[in-house]
Amino acid sequence: MVEMVIQTVRALALKIASYATMHLIVAILVAYAITRDWTLALAIGLVEPIAQTFAFALHDRIWHRIERRKRLGTLQETAEAVEGRLGLHDHHACNHALPTSFRTLAWKTGTYGVMHFAVAVLVAFVLSGDWRIALAVGTLEPLVQTVFFTLHDRIWSRIERRRAERRAREFQAA
Repeated sequence: MVEMVIQTVRALALKIASYATMHLIVAILVAYAITRDWTLALAIGLVEPIAQTFAFALHDRIWHRIERRKRLGTLQETAEAVEGRLGLHDHHACNHALPTSFRTLAWKTGTYGVMHFAVAVLVAFVLSGDWRIALAVGTLEPLVQTVFFTLHDRIWSRIERRRAERRAREFQAA
């Protein structure tokens, strides 16, 4: 059980780190394309992904809970809530898979885009002091990042599905 928790935490940390790296590279390149100023592009490109990484982690956890609730019946959800309060239920052992329906995926991607826009505009404005740069960065950078986010989420969905299948095979073999 401890091993499973450690593996789950490690996988989540790797997911967040890979997202942060991808985001950093794209943010710097988009900021430079808009400002043609490496100093400002690096400032925006370094600060904005840090803020977005925290926002991404929160967004991912919220969607995980939404997706999990859709799979559980009311009685099962209530039982898990009680088990969680009593410390009997391991919330870290849950699968963080990509939504299975296109509608849920569209909502998840859409809410990510809105969140990303707001954070990008705010960070770009604070660093540049110019609303035109902030709106340009806030509009273009999240559009590019949203495409990369979807690809990132799909890759991690495959990784998590394979891990879950491997754990199921190991459990059946034991």
